[in-house]
Amino acid sequence: MSKVAVVKTSPETVIDDYTRLMRMAEFQNVVTKDAATCLKINISWEKFFPACSTTPWQLEGVIQALLAGGYDRNSIKGVHNRTVVVNAEKGEVANKHKPVLEKYGIANIHLYRPEIEWVRYEPKGKMLVLDKIFPEGIRIPKIFFGTNVIHLPTVKTHVFTVITGAMKNAFGGLLNEKRHYTHSVIHETLVDLLTIQKEIHKGVFAVMDGTFAGEGPGPRCMTPHVKNILLASSDQVAIDAVSAKIQGFDPLKIDFIRIAHEKGLGCGDVRELEIVGEDISKINYGFCAVNGGRSGGKECGRTFASRGQHMIYHGWLKPLEKYLLQTAIVPWSYVASRFYHDVYWYPFKGKKLVDKMLQTEWGNLFLKY
Repeated sequence: MSKVAVVKTSPETVIDDYTRLMRMAEFQNVVTKDAATCLKINISWEKFFPACSTTPWQLEGVIQALLAGGYDRNSIKGVHNRTVVVNAEKGEVANKHKPVLEKYGIANIHLYRPEIEWVRYEPKGKMLVLDKIFPEGIRIPKIFFGTNVIHLPTVKTHVFTVITGAMKNAFGGLLNEKRHYTHSVIHETLVDLLTIQKEIHKGVFAVMDGTFAGEGPGPRCMTPHVKNILLASSDQVAIDAVSAKIQGFDPLKIDFIRIAHEKGLGCGDVRELEIVGEDISKINYGFCAVNGGRSGGKECGRTFASRGQHMIYHGWLKPLEKYLLQTAIVPWSYVASRFYHDVYWYPFKGKKLVDKMLQTEWGNLFLKY
């Protein structure tokens, strides 16, 4: 039976709570000491926005738990990817990841730098879509082979997948900057990536931060809430299912969770999980999300940017998808996304939400990093 640990936390106890959380989830049975351990940091925006990216206390708590467990400092690596609209080098500064890695002397790896080799990989398991999207071959970072990976997602919603968590955190690390080719079949893509992870990694673990949790058309244009909760599991499907459940959705009505469950890649049925720590039976944040209504929860409206994406991936512009997003004219979409999110939404809407959250105890803790 898959186990998910759930712990309530506070700014005063959060670092110690991460060690307790990971031990409750029995991370040492999965994360082996004879291999390097990659901490897959999540940066969904190069700006600080609560619930959007890995928190500094999440990163620090996991590092301290590993060191206390006897893991070699030199074998632990912080791993970043970038996207066509997010600069990870700016993001690691704005979200206070870089000073945490420097404090503990942890190697800081950016997967897109020239010294990182990407190699063609032939999955042993049957692919649902990736072999068709990338007929020239699926290319992944060579440094991942034979390592442990610990994903560091947050509790939040997503415009493409209802919620995003451990399974989607592999999206940036295992696929290169052409990963947007997969957005129209994103659920199947996440299942394929989990198949690959199980083949290439010695151990796969996830530690999810819900001190801030994000609701709405995420992963950027969300309403953040203080929720004081942490999750951990070696089952990527299970931890995402629990996150979906506490946010107010039916996990098995979210396609990537359902498909992965049906393929036996993990357990997406919370009734079949061993949940240790907090009793989640009565936790329901009542979050809204794009397609949340069909996922057993509440529906929210799309942003202007996500409406455009939906038209291209699933609407009347679908016949033009390859022309608009897979040819030389594709930079138009990067410019449009950056303008909407960075020039319009963040200054006029997001900044007020950030300032409000910075007035909380978690905001005060963030400012101390």
